[in-house]
Amino acid sequence: MSRRDETVVALILSVFRLNGQLIDAGNRLVLDIGLTSAWWQVLGALDLSPVPLPVAHIARNMGLARQSVQRVADLLAEKGLVQFEPNPHHQRAKLIVLTPRGRAAAKSAEERQRPWARDITAGLSLERISTALEVLTHVNKHLAQAASATDEDFTEEK
Repeated sequence: MSRRDETVVALILSVFRLNGQLIDAGNRLVLDIGLTSAWWQVLGALDLSPVPLPVAHIARNMGLARQSVQRVADLLAEKGLVQFEPNPHHQRAKLIVLTPRGRAAAKSAEERQRPWARDITAGLSLERISTALEVLTHVNKHLAQAASATDEDFTEEK
């Protein structure tokens, strides 16, 4: 294995570990406001969107399984943080809308996230952070394109 290949594998393993640590740290960060990282992720996606979204769009935007987002959305609805509304573009795919409680929870999580993010990146220059973002964005786009091509191949075979 080349040095480049070894470094890429190390990067991938590091991202896996980082993902787990981010989920764990996120759970601790929002625990006392009644959220989990998964709930926060869906609330955040809705809060950032200028329009209500169906589950499939949230899943696609966040790189998550539709079924996982549906389970979270159902739990958030039970807790009164979101509600489902009719979708004029699709009869069965309801739109998820933040309730006032959901918007307040998302805002509270975001307010905590900013200083936390500054703390975990302390000592890193904007240039290094930007470079890391470029690398992760490139890998993410490549994986999304590969998954899309695989989905198209699978659909064509049926």
